[in-house]
Amino acid sequence: MRAPRATGPGPAATVPRRIQGIEARRGGGPPWMAAGMPAERSMDFGPSARRLLGRLRPYRPRVLVVLALAVGSVALAVTGPKVLGHATDVIFTGFIGARLPANITLGQAIGAARARGDTNVADLLATAHPTPGVGIDFGRLAAVLLLAAGVYVGASLLSWAQGWLLNDVVQGAVRDLRSDVEDKIHRLPLPYFDRQPRGELLSRVTNDIDNIQTSLQQTLSQLLNSLLTVVGVVAMMFVISPVLAVIALVTIPVSMVVTKAIARRSQGRFVAQWKNTGQLNAQIEEAFTGHELVKVFGRHREVQADFDRKNGELFEASFGAQFISGLIMPAMMFIGNLNYVVIAVVGGLRVASGAMTLGDVQAFIQYSRQFTQPLTQVASMANLLQSGVASAERVFDLLDAEEQSPDPVAERNGQDPPPPRAGRSGRVAFEHVSFSYSPDTDLIEDLSLVAEPGQMVAIVGPTGAGKTTLVNLIMRFYELDAGRITLDGVDITTLRRDELRGAIGMVLQDTWLFGGTIRENIAYGWPGGGTAADDGAAGGGATEAQIRAAAAAAFVDRFVQALPEGYDTVLDEESSNLSAGQKQLITIARAFLADPSLLILDEATSSVDTRTEVQVQHAMAELRRSRTSFVIAHRLSTIRDADMILVMEHGRIVEQGTSEQLLAARGAFWRLYNAQFVQAPDEAAEGVPAAAIT
Repeated sequence: MRAPRATGPGPAATVPRRIQGIEARRGGGPPWMAAGMPAERSMDFGPSARRLLGRLRPYRPRVLVVLALAVGSVALAVTGPKVLGHATDVIFTGFIGARLPANITLGQAIGAARARGDTNVADLLATAHPTPGVGIDFGRLAAVLLLAAGVYVGASLLSWAQGWLLNDVVQGAVRDLRSDVEDKIHRLPLPYFDRQPRGELLSRVTNDIDNIQTSLQQTLSQLLNSLLTVVGVVAMMFVISPVLAVIALVTIPVSMVVTKAIARRSQGRFVAQWKNTGQLNAQIEEAFTGHELVKVFGRHREVQADFDRKNGELFEASFGAQFISGLIMPAMMFIGNLNYVVIAVVGGLRVASGAMTLGDVQAFIQYSRQFTQPLTQVASMANLLQSGVASAERVFDLLDAEEQSPDPVAERNGQDPPPPRAGRSGRVAFEHVSFSYSPDTDLIEDLSLVAEPGQMVAIVGPTGAGKTTLVNLIMRFYELDAGRITLDGVDITTLRRDELRGAIGMVLQDTWLFGGTIRENIAYGWPGGGTAADDGAAGGGATEAQIRAAAAAAFVDRFVQALPEGYDTVLDEESSNLSAGQKQLITIARAFLADPSLLILDEATSSVDTRTEVQVQHAMAELRRSRTSFVIAHRLSTIRDADMILVMEHGRIVEQGTSEQLLAARGAFWRLYNAQFVQAPDEAAEGVPAAAIT
């Protein structure tokens, strides 16, 4: 079953901020009221790259096998040119021998050449050692060529095995990284998500991790083979000709200087590229989620302009990163070609002087190509490697984020914890509680109240008074600045969060449903989630009878029966095949199924019609029986039967009592009540100015 997603606007940037009217400002309210892009800080390339490679530690045995296979493959590959050079010597020796008279010895031929003054020819004969009158030895040549073919086939097989095993290592490491990110998200406090635009966070979890996978997949194998090839080739070049090897090695410091200079300039642009990618994703997610509001208020041109601006910034950053890093490969090819020309000229002179055989020169030229090719490959991978490390920095920033305070570890003598509702009567007490979203702005100060078991406590007040904050503190979505909250006399900070929240049922104003059937969405409220295999299944998920009972109690059954697929109706991406009221009824049915000891209703009937609201209120009255319930309401008609009504203003309880008591007091609740149910002329007749009706 997939994780739930919001089908209604969420608290943090689900519609454009300019429409929500939550531009960054100082003052009260949760942090999302000042949401903006997180500050990006580029980490050093080296530490980030080492930390990324450190993700391979759990796969160390397989990495060692990969190294062994790579060494074997490269060793065979660098032996090939030497073997082929020997084949060239066989051909060249036979070619010269066939042109020498058969009735003389090699020494005589050399002496005759020196007598004629052909010193170079004499040195060439002394180096090649041909047999006068004998042509190419095709049997020997065939054996050498078969050996070369075997060497290259063996190198290819080892390289294939290395690539297969390395792919397994990389995919496993990325799988572990995704798991760590998923686990980290569940350990992050709610304020972290309040500060992060959804698109930016999703970009780190999806785009950046995918980019890390691509970078590791494409760079590790080539990088390993390239470095080993350089070592092997350099060793073979020194074996053949130390002089030419020194000439070839001159390109290494030159290449390093050029690569480092270019890479230093491009790294910052890669960080900017992925930062701008996250910003663009956040803007797109925000605009698409609030698409209807964009159309209603005619802001599509403004949204388009915002998109064009961010898209242009991403283009500039991406172009700069790719262009600058792309300069490395042409520069390396230029250096390699210069090296090739110098080696060819010097090698030809040494063959002419008899200091080297033609086969050795041929092999050395191949080695010079093999030497510059891996350097060029490493240079060409620089942009991909930098892009991957830039994405890794963003993912590591998420993994390094401060986590919520750990749950207490209770000593249970090896036994499983009791069910969260066991022994819970639902008595909730606030004791001198203080809380604020930002240190410089007070919201709730020294608040104390007690909700006895079975009581219905209603919380009313103007927007921003702290009503939802109060229930969020009960759920431990936020931690207190001072004081404490107890559940049945137990400080909630001494309970594990899953135990605490398992005893609480919550129905939000926003309808949170996921892509799945109606049955699965209702069953999500069952502890552990899911459905049982059959009606009589024991343990596991909820049974069909339990699901249907909860649906009937929340008046879901009546409209589900009218659907062609019934409870098997699959909700589409936005649950648009149901009305807003029907979706809210499903969330209420989910709470019925959860059977909590403490119930929290945050404007839970705001999307249902008046007739359905009355029916749901009767059902909820039964659900609230013997349970403590907190009801946040703007419709005062829903809380007439509340045992206690708390009127909040600016984070403080300014009035509390029953509906009759508060109306008789003619205070804040009386003004709210009259604003909803009394006409303005009647208020004026009572001596209350019409302007007070808000």
